[in-house]
Amino acid sequence: MSHFLTRPRLGRQFSMPDIFTSFFKNQSNGGIILLISALIAIAAANIEALKPLGELWEKHLSISIGRFSLDMSLLHWINDGLMVVFFFVVGLEIKREMSVGELSSVKHAALPIIAAVGGMLFPALFYSIFNYGTPSQNGWGIPMATDIAFAIGILSLMSKRVPLSIKVFLTALAIVDDLGAIIVLALFYPTHAINFELLLFAAGVLALLFTFNRLNIQKAVLYIIPGIVLWLLILGSGLHATVAGVLLAMTIPGNTKINKKRFYNQHWHLLQRFQTAGKENVDILACHKQKEIIDNMHRNLRQINPLMNRFERAATPIATFLIIPLFALANAGVEFSADLLHTFPALSKGVFFGLLFGKPVGIFLSSYVACKLGIAELPTGADWKLIFSVGIIAGIGFTMSIFIDNLAFDTPELVETGKAAILITSFAAAVIGSLAIYLTTRNKEQTK
Repeated sequence: MSHFLTRPRLGRQFSMPDIFTSFFKNQSNGGIILLISALIAIAAANIEALKPLGELWEKHLSISIGRFSLDMSLLHWINDGLMVVFFFVVGLEIKREMSVGELSSVKHAALPIIAAVGGMLFPALFYSIFNYGTPSQNGWGIPMATDIAFAIGILSLMSKRVPLSIKVFLTALAIVDDLGAIIVLALFYPTHAINFELLLFAAGVLALLFTFNRLNIQKAVLYIIPGIVLWLLILGSGLHATVAGVLLAMTIPGNTKINKKRFYNQHWHLLQRFQTAGKENVDILACHKQKEIIDNMHRNLRQINPLMNRFERAATPIATFLIIPLFALANAGVEFSADLLHTFPALSKGVFFGLLFGKPVGIFLSSYVACKLGIAELPTGADWKLIFSVGIIAGIGFTMSIFIDNLAFDTPELVETGKAAILITSFAAAVIGSLAIYLTTRNKEQTK
């Protein structure tokens, strides 16, 4: 019998390092595209010939179906519409990590969760120290968030110096950070007065989706259509529409439709039939039986692959390589002037010290206390200098920080000052954090 039929040992077919490596690579490549998009947006805001590109986002687009009509500017379609898909992907990432990843057990989850909480509280505290009692005090949520794509992109540039455990730590920390930002967004930055009637209808749609989840229904369309309705209800409710993406993600089934052992045995027998049905040394599948077997295998593969995995695989590239770059193009354009950061100095200082100092201090102190109390332990191959250096990288707050900046202030001047401070501070965090990692890992690299 051919070696093709040698029965392998039953075991896990996909390891977490494989899943993480794919996710890490996707995010790091996305960080490069995000940077290019941000630079184009800044150029369009400051170069006269390119300014029509910046004005494009104010054009309106309307959709009408019968008596229903929705009219928004392109900027709002991106921020309130397309970004829902990004938050949906974030929700799927959070759910995956809590199910099978670094947040799936107390031992693995303790350090990134505690570090993320410290990395959110300290930046908000630093910001509030500078801005309490000023017109910009509502922006305390701006420096709380870490941009996962940029942060991972920086680490990917020094992949040989940084151990895998640190990459996993930063990724898990950033995902918890995103969850915290989503909670802050929902509770403290409503778009208008809360409409509780629409929220009640949204709760009904959510209950239907969770019922589908409990029944382990794997039809994508049965989640997409109610998901669109959920988005429309939350859009009108006063909560930010992107919350719908996270809520929808929590309802997507993560279980398979067939037992893993049963799947394995079925495929083993199908492979045996496939081998015996064909002709020797013939590569073309001319046999009707082999075609039928392939169809059966394809059907089983869809059943063993949960809908959550299929959604994440389909939506992640769209969010990473299309939606987030579009968000940067539409939102990162800041017209820099000599006195821009001096218009609201408290806001600029709050963002700068919150991201560049609050993040690393919060991550370092909370991690140190957790490890000393025995609640958590340092990642393999890491020391406290490296943890602090990674904390500086976590001070890159681009996407979510700009998102919250847009919601925190009513006046364009405050929004623009906040964006400028975010861009400058994120650039500083990237440069200083990279240098810090280089210096703290230099001896380790030499001894290899």
